[in-house]
Amino acid sequence: MTNLLVVQAHPLSAEKSRSVATQEAFIASYKKNNPTDTVTVLDIYKEDVPEIDAHLFETWATAAGQNELSAEQLATLTRFNELTEQFLAHDKIVVTNPLWNLNIPSRLKSWIDTIVVKGKTFTYTETGPLGLVPEKKLLHIQSNGGSFSGNEPGSQYLETIFNFMGVTDIEHIFIEGVDHYPEKAEEIIAEAHKKAEHLAETF
Repeated sequence: MTNLLVVQAHPLSAEKSRSVATQEAFIASYKKNNPTDTVTVLDIYKEDVPEIDAHLFETWATAAGQNELSAEQLATLTRFNELTEQFLAHDKIVVTNPLWNLNIPSRLKSWIDTIVVKGKTFTYTETGPLGLVPEKKLLHIQSNGGSFSGNEPGSQYLETIFNFMGVTDIEHIFIEGVDHYPEKAEEIIAEAHKKAEHLAETF
């Protein structure tokens, strides 16, 4: 049995989000083709994702000094570690997001910061950093108003940071050009759904 983690990084539902609608098309096809696999959806706009801030730095320092954590610090550290372990426990990852101002949503960056953890997903060696989770695979679903074909900071960052953790089996689905070519909207969206359904057969 394989575990699939779907990270939904869009605040809107499938009825209003092109990327989430494509994600749902993928999930439906994946479940049909992999009935014994487990599929977990992590909606990071509905669930708590700790941000690296002064509070978290203080929490880490307190924990490292083996001092007693406050209830708030304990909750923050527990949640951060839960997200790290959740990522480690899944074999396949789907990340779904819009492209906002040529980049990924800030909340998605916060989630990424919970999984890029030294000793867990990467380490440093004499020859440089080494990714520790090369067996995982990633599908990235992203909706763009314009057409970039992956040549924009958002998707390039996502691919770079997963490569850093050792993940090289990466697929992208870009739903792009709808805002530039509204007359082709239905065609563009239908093609994205078709690609998602097809990829789900072998992902």
